[in-house]
Amino acid sequence: MWQGVGAMSLAAAAIGVSFGAIAVAAGIPGWLAIAMSVFIHAGGSQFLAVGMLAAGSPFAAVFAGLLLNARHLPFGLALRDTVGEGWWARLIGSQLISDESVAFAMGQPQGARRRRAFWMCGVALTFAWDGGTALGVLLGGVVGDPAVYGLDTAFPAGLLALVVPSLRDRDTRDAALAGAALALVTTPLLPAGIPVLLSLSGLLLLVLPPAARRAPDRTVPRERTEETWSR
Repeated sequence: MWQGVGAMSLAAAAIGVSFGAIAVAAGIPGWLAIAMSVFIHAGGSQFLAVGMLAAGSPFAAVFAGLLLNARHLPFGLALRDTVGEGWWARLIGSQLISDESVAFAMGQPQGARRRRAFWMCGVALTFAWDGGTALGVLLGGVVGDPAVYGLDTAFPAGLLALVVPSLRDRDTRDAALAGAALALVTTPLLPAGIPVLLSLSGLLLLVLPPAARRAPDRTVPRERTEETWSR
C-alpha cells in the first residue's frame, strides 16, 4: 500500500511543480496559484482554469472547473461509508477526494482497510500537490510544460494500474469499455469535461437485468445435436 501511495505522491509533487510554474508564467499571482491547489485540489480543472484565466475568461474558468469537477459527486456517494461517520470527518474527507484517492480506496476491501487507504492516499497527495505547487511558484518558468517530460501521463498510468484488477469482472469490464468508448467518440466534439461525465452512463449497464446484459446463447444443446445426427 505504501509503495503505491509513494509513487502517486511523487507524481503529484512533480505535476504540482509544473502547475505552479505554468501559472506564474501565465501571469497568475503566486499566492492565487497556491490557493487554488489548497482549496480546489483538482489538477485537471486547475490547469484548465489557468489557461482560461490567461485567455481573459474568468467566468469560463469557473464554469469549466465546476463542470470538470462534477465527477466528484458520484465519487462522494461511492465513498459515503468510507470517509467516516462524523460531520468533521466528512467535511475534511470531501476535500481529499480525487481520482487517485478514490481509485486507490476502491481497490481495497470494504471496511477499515478501505478507510485507511483513502485517508493515507488523500493526505499524502494533498501535501505533495500543495508543496509541489509552492515549489513551482518559487521556480517560476524554469520547469515548463509537464507534457514535455511525460509527467502528464503519470496519473493516468497510475489510475489504469489501480482499476485493472476490477476489470476481471465481466459486468464491470463491459461498463468500463462502454464508458471509455463514449468518451473517446465525444472528446473531439464536446468541451473538456463533458466526455468524462458522459462516460459515467456506462454504469447504466450494471442496472440492467442480467438477461439483458448477456447475448443470447445460440449454442445447440449436445443432446439435440446427437438426436439430429441419429435421424
